[in-house]
Amino acid sequence: QVQLVESGGGLVQAGGSLRLSCAASGGTFSAYAMGWFRQAPGKEREFVAAISWKVANTYHADSVKGRFTISRDNSKNTLYLQMNTLKPDDTAVYYCAADLRNPTPQRPTMWDPRYWGQGTQVTVSS
Repeated sequence: QVQLVESGGGLVQAGGSLRLSCAASGGTFSAYAMGWFRQAPGKEREFVAAISWKVANTYHADSVKGRFTISRDNSKNTLYLQMNTLKPDDTAVYYCAADLRNPTPQRPTMWDPRYWGQGTQVTVSS
């Protein structure tokens, strides 16, 4: 069973950048599809981005395309989310997630991973 620990959250002004990291342990990292979700106060958790295992196909929610980039370093067992041009609407708790199943290419937002981290807060001020 894989354990996930997020880091890199914080307070940033609108237009700024942050890079989130997710350190994985307890499993074969390269065998897992990895992703990021977020949950803002009073809202449901939503898909942000995902990256498949082996081929490393990437998927990003429409709301973050062109601003956020997901990547992984299998040699470091680490997942990243580079967030640029941040907006106040990006304020949320960001969660790292993992599953042995890849997202469905036609509907990546429906990916339902089994393993979750504890989350890291990202706050974007206007």
